[in-house]
Amino acid sequence: MREALKEAKAAYQKGEVPIGAVIVRDGQVIARGHNLREELSDPTAHAEIVAMREAGKALVGWRLPGTTLYVTIEPCPMCAGALVQARVARVVYGAADIKAGAVHSLYNITEDDRLNHQLEVTGGVLEEEAAGLMRDFFRSRRKQSDI
Repeated sequence: MREALKEAKAAYQKGEVPIGAVIVRDGQVIARGHNLREELSDPTAHAEIVAMREAGKALVGWRLPGTTLYVTIEPCPMCAGALVQARVARVVYGAADIKAGAVHSLYNITEDDRLNHQLEVTGGVLEEEAAGLMRDFFRSRRKQSDI
């Protein structure tokens, strides 16, 4: 999760919402990503999607079995669906997202047995650090808009 937090801080420095992700397989980081929606003008450029695209290239395929995605904030419905489609084995997230979380907070897409794949999910890892980064980012944005 510390590596995902480094990615989140990189997003913060770029003015992106500070969410970071890494994908690990066999104890090795095979992919990294952070939000790039503003930079790429791409609504799908969430940290998880960026990392999954990189992992697909590293593994030469779209299926990512045996991998764990570490992400600083609970995945949204789009990202949770992509995790299921990619056959990721496990997702570990930092802070819950009560407004858009799709693995525990609002929906439970990754563990829904009606879908063709389910993931193991662990939440709350380095939760305060991940949530604090988001609070600082949005507090800073609100101060800038008051100027």
